[in-house]
Amino acid sequence: MSKSSTPGQISFGSKRIASVDVFRALTMFLMIFVNDLWSLTNVPEWLKHKDAHVDGIGFSDIIFPAFLFIVGLSIPFAVTSRKDKLQSSTFILKHVFKRTLALIIMGVFMVNFEFINPQALIISKHFWEILMVVAIFLVWMYYKSFQHIGEKRIMLLRIVGVVLFIGLAVIYQGGSENQIEWMKIHWWGILGLIGWAYLVNTIIYLYLGRHIMYLILIFIVFQILNLQEFTSVFGQPPFKLVVSASMHASVCAGMLAGSLLLKYQKANKEYLFIIGLVLLGVGSLIYGFWLRDYWGGFSKIRATPSWTSVCIGISALSFFVLYLIIDKLKITAWARPIKIAGTNTLTCYVMPYFIYPVLVMTGLLDMLEGVSDGYVGLIKSLLFSFLIIAIVALLNKFKIKLKV
Repeated sequence: MSKSSTPGQISFGSKRIASVDVFRALTMFLMIFVNDLWSLTNVPEWLKHKDAHVDGIGFSDIIFPAFLFIVGLSIPFAVTSRKDKLQSSTFILKHVFKRTLALIIMGVFMVNFEFINPQALIISKHFWEILMVVAIFLVWMYYKSFQHIGEKRIMLLRIVGVVLFIGLAVIYQGGSENQIEWMKIHWWGILGLIGWAYLVNTIIYLYLGRHIMYLILIFIVFQILNLQEFTSVFGQPPFKLVVSASMHASVCAGMLAGSLLLKYQKANKEYLFIIGLVLLGVGSLIYGFWLRDYWGGFSKIRATPSWTSVCIGISALSFFVLYLIIDKLKITAWARPIKIAGTNTLTCYVMPYFIYPVLVMTGLLDMLEGVSDGYVGLIKSLLFSFLIIAIVALLNKFKIKLKV
């Protein structure tokens, strides 16, 4: 695919499958939307996250696994592109570890913000959050567009970002009034979970990606590991690859779909990819509903096997539909308003962490309470998603974006 766009087609860069970026953009748009539901009242139950011990799936519960699926979907194309540039496996691994470390650091800081004790902190917790985003941009901004300022100044900016991270960690105060705590891993955060699952699956693809059957077997192993988190399998105690196998299985499912697409599109046997994708989607749905009565029902919070499999099924079939609409039928105009979220995804995810504290500190969030109830509130949250994407698009015009 060329970098220039043609009528009815979105250009997402060379050698990219447009539906992958549209899927990513749509998922990020919805992630911003569901993450804003906390600011609303009288939200319809079907939209919200289900509580940990409620057997059910809300709309919000399927968005994160869809994003994990997309992470996996992108791995075969990213690794293949790097190998086409004659990059060694060792070089690629270094990049993967650096990217994982970045996601983990961002995830841990974002999680710890949730546990800040505002009374014990020496600065406003909202200002702490703004400085966290500033540090993220200083360290991980895409500086290639700013090479004219010189490598030394770019390095200095990155060092300032690292120092800012250290300073935020030093002054951090969390916990309760009776038990003040320093930063710790309460959980890895969305970005951290993505980072660990990305790391494990990319290593697998790097060495086994040429063999579809190996990827299928590994996908089955991840499903078994997810099962053993809830019951004894082969008499072994529960075991985790840092994070729940649910995360690894979701990424692996996307990686399997991407591998099928890459292999059969090159071989002009696209129908085999479509058959494989539909089988993955339908099979996962059937398997997930079959598991429901055995191990924990549907629960995003506990990452139950049934929830994992049903969400994989929804993600696979959603991608199938988008692939037909975007890449086969060339119906793309509807995606143009959100397309930047498909290529500047990390920037879109981080931006609300800057916008929310600004809204609070300026009093604008209180002013929005009048339009934060029921269906009016839902419209407000949809507009907020568009606002975030518009801000990211504006920043992109000035070459300001995150890249890890």
